[in-house]
Amino acid sequence: MKGFVFHGPGQASWQDVPDPAVKEPTDAIVMVGAVTVCGTDLHILKGDVPEVRPGTVLGHEAVGEVVEVGSDVRTVRPGDRVLLSCITSCGRCRFCRDGSYGQCRGGGGWILGRLVDGTQAEYVRVPYADLSVHPLPAAVPSEEAVLFADIFPTSYEVGVLNGHVRPGDTVAIVGAGPIGLAAIATARLFSPERIIAVDLAPARLEAAHRLGADAVAEVHEAPGLVDDLTGGLGADVVIEAVGVPESFELCTRMVRPGGHVANVGVHGKPATLHLEDLWIKNVTITTGLVDTYSTPTLLRMAAAGRLPTGQLVTHTFPLHQMEEAYDVFSEAGETGALKVVLGGERHAEVAVRAA
Repeated sequence: MKGFVFHGPGQASWQDVPDPAVKEPTDAIVMVGAVTVCGTDLHILKGDVPEVRPGTVLGHEAVGEVVEVGSDVRTVRPGDRVLLSCITSCGRCRFCRDGSYGQCRGGGGWILGRLVDGTQAEYVRVPYADLSVHPLPAAVPSEEAVLFADIFPTSYEVGVLNGHVRPGDTVAIVGAGPIGLAAIATARLFSPERIIAVDLAPARLEAAHRLGADAVAEVHEAPGLVDDLTGGLGADVVIEAVGVPESFELCTRMVRPGGHVANVGVHGKPATLHLEDLWIKNVTITTGLVDTYSTPTLLRMAAAGRLPTGQLVTHTFPLHQMEEAYDVFSEAGETGALKVVLGGERHAEVAVRAA
């Protein structure tokens, strides 16, 4: 089969790789039907995730069909259409029993495309399949369902829920890429008074407005806009969805006393924590890796049409055009890419759904 293999910082290729096989009785083998590229994959290619070894097939988000299961798998069987979670859960360790699946110590957590071969391939082995794949509602197309492998649960759990978004809040979201846009969509479920989206790219700010942001601002305008809209108090919740020092420090400048900063971005460099300013402000700062406990709920909401998934998919490719998809996604400022999907129900060379 073919897979997209990491060879070291700045190097990866679509190439022949060994077919996966069942190694443990809890495994499933899934034929990949739709897969996407995550901002975290770009961080891996930059060398920001050093535990990813050369020779690893990348990817941690996919939809596909189960083709084989181990003897202990009970919840899915060959022929089932499933969503592959970005988080693998053993279900037995201390963290899994607490629902903190992202911190699994039983051989799970974020392993796909990081510690074991991932989903950007024609087939993938999924450990602990009973807890790590989800049967999919027929009402959710594959190219939209794949967004629930990572970006929607990540934005919802690590951003919106960790940030304690409440009715009447002012919520500022720094970064209007896929994670930030999904945070806008899920923050709206809690009826904040206003959502302010911050980004460098005008096209992404336009997308933020379409998905429900009440105000948008480029980075240099953001602190002044937040002050103007809150009477100088600052935002109740600020969600960091970029992963660079400057964006984190901007978040801490815009939050009000007693507010929350929820960091979602994957950071490859240290950021300065200005405790000389923050110590007196009663600010709560949270970080986190998604646990994906919310995935079944979000899938039901998608099936009911409650989440604007289709608006996030801007480019589609056949599975074998992985390198082209990475190029388009990594140059989002020029291409207008939000989320790229490979495979799915459509197989056009490139279909642009929004600029």
